Order: sequence, then C-alpha cells, then structure tokens
Amino acid sequence: MCGIVGICNLGSARDIGVETLSRMMGAIRHRGPDETGLYVDDWTGLGHVRLSIIDLAGGGQPIHNEDQTLWIVYNGEIFNYPELKESLERQGHRFYTTSDTEVLLHLYEQEGPACLDRLNGQFAFAVWDSRRRELFLARDRVGIRPLHYTVHDGRLIFASEVKAIFAVPQVPRRMDPEALDQVFTFWTVLPGRTAFEGICELPPGHYMKVSKGSITTHRYWDIPICPRLDQIDRPADEIAEMVGDLLVDAVRLRLRADVPVGCYLSGGLDSSGIAALTARRFNADLSTFGIRFDREAFDEGSHQQMMAAFLGTHHREMQASAEGIGASFAEMLWHGEKPILRTAPVPLLMLSKVVRDSGLKVVLTGEGADEVFGGYNIFKEAKVRRFWARQPASGARSALIGQLYGYVFRDQRSKSFLTSFFGAGLDQVHDPLFSHMVRWRNTSRIKTFFSAELRSAADSGDPYEPVRASLPDEFHRLDAVAKAQYLEMKLFLSNYLLSSQGDRVAMAHSVEIRLPFLDYRVIELMSRVPSRWKILGLNEKHILKKALAPSLPKEIWSRRKQPYRAPIVDCLLSGSGGDCTREMLGRQAIDAAGLFDAAKVDRLLNKMQTVGSPSEVDSMALAGVLSAQIVHRQFVERFSAESISPVRVDLTFDRRGGRATIQEIDRDPMPRVVVSSGSDR
Repeated sequence: MCGIVGICNLGSARDIGVETLSRMMGAIRHRGPDETGLYVDDWTGLGHVRLSIIDLAGGGQPIHNEDQTLWIVYNGEIFNYPELKESLERQGHRFYTTSDTEVLLHLYEQEGPACLDRLNGQFAFAVWDSRRRELFLARDRVGIRPLHYTVHDGRLIFASEVKAIFAVPQVPRRMDPEALDQVFTFWTVLPGRTAFEGICELPPGHYMKVSKGSITTHRYWDIPICPRLDQIDRPADEIAEMVGDLLVDAVRLRLRADVPVGCYLSGGLDSSGIAALTARRFNADLSTFGIRFDREAFDEGSHQQMMAAFLGTHHREMQASAEGIGASFAEMLWHGEKPILRTAPVPLLMLSKVVRDSGLKVVLTGEGADEVFGGYNIFKEAKVRRFWARQPASGARSALIGQLYGYVFRDQRSKSFLTSFFGAGLDQVHDPLFSHMVRWRNTSRIKTFFSAELRSAADSGDPYEPVRASLPDEFHRLDAVAKAQYLEMKLFLSNYLLSSQGDRVAMAHSVEIRLPFLDYRVIELMSRVPSRWKILGLNEKHILKKALAPSLPKEIWSRRKQPYRAPIVDCLLSGSGGDCTREMLGRQAIDAAGLFDAAKVDRLLNKMQTVGSPSEVDSMALAGVLSAQIVHRQFVERFSAESISPVRVDLTFDRRGGRATIQEIDRDPMPRVVVSSGSDR
C-alpha cells in the first residue's frame, strides 16, 4: 500500500514545481515510509510514497512502459497480477520489475479503461500518457483505496488524502456546509463529496480522463442489482458451498505478498472465519491481533482467546481504555479528515500501531461481511417494519423488535420507546429510502446544534432527494432487504467503514488491510442470492454461517452478533481527551469556528457531565460536534502548507523542457509526526 499525488496542467504547459510535489508527498509520508519517487514534465507531475510489499527491491515508482511514454503511480494491490502478467507476456509486453504495478501499466497500455474489468484488487492509480498528454485516474470497485482531487487555477490536483492537496498553498481550505449537513444526517458524506469545499473524491467503481483540458468521469462498475426472477434458484447448502469455495480463493489471492501477512481477530464470525481459512489452509504460523475493552459490554476478549487457541495463532491483544481512546481521538480525525459521530475508529488506529510494532505490514480483516451477507440489524429492521406496515393489528409486532434488541427490551419503558421509534413512518413503506429513513431522521436531530450561519449555508432543500435521484431504475424491483443492502453499500461502505474505520486508521501506521469478503466475485455472487437465504427469519448471515461452520467452533458461528462499538462519552470526557473536549467546546473555540450554537453546545456538555446514562443521540452529538470542531482547527484554522516538510525524493524522472534525466539518491528515514487537536501543520 502506498500514497500518490499529482498535478496536471489543463490549459497550457507551465512549471509544476518539484518542491510542491515533494511537499504533497511529505503530507502523506505515513502511507509509504519505504521509498519515494517522482516524475515531472511540462504538463504533469506524479509523486509516490511507497510501502513495499511486492517486489521489495525493484518495485519503486513511478514505473514506465517500454518506450517510456506511459508512467504510473499506484496505491494498492492487484491480487491476480501473476495471471495477468502471463497473458501480457504472450502478447509481447516486456517487464523490468516483478511488481503488480508494472503489470497494471501494461494492461492499461493493452486495453485502456477496459483493463479495469480484469482487475481483482484494491487500488487507486494515475497513468500519464506523455505522448497524447492524457491523464487517467481510477479507483477500485468498492472504494477500498481513496483518491481525492480538486481543480484550481487551471490545474487538476489529486492525492490519496486531502491533506496532500492542502499542501499546495494556493488551494483554499474551507469546510463544506452541505457536507456537514450530510454527515449529521447519513453519518458520512455522500459519494463524491468530502468535508471540504471544492475537494472531491473519485467515487468507487469510477475512472476519470483528462484530455485537452477537459475532465470526464465514467462509472465502470456498480453494486449489482439482481431482481427476484434472476436470482439463484438453489438450496442454501449448495449456495454456501459456492460461497465457501470463493472465500478460500479470495483469501489465497490476498496472501500474495513478499512480506508476512497477519489477521485481525475480534472473536466474531467474520474475522474468525478469515483467520480460520488462512491458518487452516495456507499459513499455520499465523499472527493475529485483537482489541480488548475495559467495559464488558464492548469486550469480546474471551472469544478472541478461544479462536486463537483453536487455531494456534500468535495472538496479540491491545487494551483500548477510555482514556487512551480519548487521547487518540484527534489523531484519528487528522487521518480520517472528516467529522464523525462515533469513537469506534480510534481503537482500530491503536491496533494498527500494535501490528506495525510487531513487524507486520499487511493484515486480512473481516470488513464487508455484514454488508454483503446481510449482517446488520438495519436489514432485519426493514423486514420487521415492512411486516408492521402490512399487519398493523398483529400482536407479534413488538415481539419481533424484542428479538432484535432483547438486551434493551427488558422493561416497559424501553419496549414502548422501541415500538414508537420503529413504528414511525410506516405509511411510507414505498419510499425507496424506507429502511434507513427512521435512523437518518433520528440522527438529523443533532443538527439543532448548528449555528444560524451554518444552518443557512447548508439549507439546499430535501437532504434525501440526492440519494433518491441517484438510485438506478432497477432499484424498485428489489425486495426490502436487498434495497437496504444496496443503500448501505452505496452510501456507507466506502465513505465510512472503508475510510474512517479502514484505510485511514491502518495507513496511519503504514499497515495495509486486505478484505476477502469484498472480493468482487463474492459480492456479485451474493447479489444473486435470495434475501430469504441471507437472513433466515431474523437469523443474520445464514449463508455465511453455513459456509464457515466447518472451519469454526459452534460457539463462534452460532453466537449472537455483537456489533463492533466503542464507548463515546467516557472516552471524550476523561483524561487528556476530556481536556481537549472542554477546550474545543468552549465558547471561544465554538465562536471562532462558527459552525455551532455556543449556548446549545454548552448545555450539551453540562448535560453529558451530569447525566449518568446519556441517550444515543446526545452521545453522537458530542462526538459529532467535537470532531467537526477538531477537523476545522486541524485543516482550516491552523493548517500551514509551508510547515510540511518536503520529502527527500529517492528517484526523480525529470523531463521538463525536453530533458530526460534520472536522479537517484540514498533513502531518508520517515520523519516522526505528532498530531494533536491543535496541529499547526
């Protein structure tokens, strides 16, 4: 895994500036501590920071084709690159490295944008065609790897992370009011947006072409939609066998590396399944890593230890205390680059440091299984609420919700609340957003903390209409569960799970995560599986449990799902995290940012410090308001492009003014960076 940056002139040739590129690279050096490389000509500059995993000695970038007319910088892995390379060699392509990067470049040379259909991997890359003066950018199908861009002063500026774009001093830095409105509605920004005005993200499954000053974006893949008539008509056992075979192959491909590969192990079905397939089939000497919590309600340590003993792995645990989570909250936001309503990414940031300190660079994880196989309660809620709408007099209504939330359904007050909460909007069952609307409207209550100025700037009409307008025509042919799955994967998977809880917190410590459940073949197969097999009654992930049961203890595959969560209020009000919270939510800081109503925030903070059990909405409000304040300070108020140290570039290809020079120097160590809520970088 790596980081990429670039600048492309759109109108006329002018100096790109090697120092600007190297400063952009310096902003994301954590993504690639092993090597740096740069290409520059009169039209385009490309930069790369490398985390070496495949072809350790010879895989440095940028990489070129035989006649040096095509140049690539690339972040990610193409897991089927050996098979693709064999095909390309038969067609006459010659290689000077053994890296997957060079295979990708030659495949693009051979097939153009159609090459994307043949890739099994996770990637974001840029190819510069110096002869045609065309730039090609692409991102993987589900958005595992990030790619951001902006157009400023006649140039396209792109990078793996926003902070690298802000390393160009002329680029404006402002929070986007509409994006903040989206975060406080959907938990994240909608595809293509970031938290900052004018900074975009190339959506998953898309590519961009820059040619003769024009920029065009194309979709090459989308989450599959399979109406009922086109679904697999086979018994669940047969489907589970098909899924099991695919998962074995997905794991096999993701173990391709020239460095050791470990696994995250939470003790749940998903990570346990991946660890079991890895240890039993491919690597008996496996290292696993898990998070422990002080509070029993969040901790899965006993199940981690059971699985580690069952598989015989070298297991390391990281204790995530409330004080530790609070102390690292600002660091997580520096890497995540957007406000957030939870603290759950922070322990994963802490865990990636444990992985890196143990000497590993790569881990397999279980992310994506809930989205693909039907694991979230929101999918079951869609079934239950649809039944409620159709059977308003049924005595089973409350009992069904009780099955989902038995742990909070123990008294009449909780029962009445949940019945009322999930009973809202039952007359809107035909709304395509029916499955999510009750939760989104609940989250939107946090927007009462917006300042009058932010509320006015963010008011662009119905916040849900852009989502409805983006849905494909075939969406209405899906059943309730499939609709909910599509929305979850389209809106939340890449923009939250794979970024805030995935790439960003792992790459903060130079760790690459690989996700077998998000192999596109698995996604496409499961899109054809009837919803009744995904959620059997109210039993989630029925097919996945059948597929993994032979590899796991029954206590693991049959246990009630425990969602991954982390405490919020305790973390943000104790220790150094509490000091940060009180400063950032003080009237002076609130007024300086201008995002929130200081009086309302003060009342919230006082309430959180006195109420024993705050509500979920109040907890999310605390995290959301605090995180927005910190992100504003880090990236708007105190960010300084000039304070970012340019990297010392190991390999430079300089073709400005018709030159063709190559400069190679000794490599420099990665600088140590300390991030706080008040970072003035």
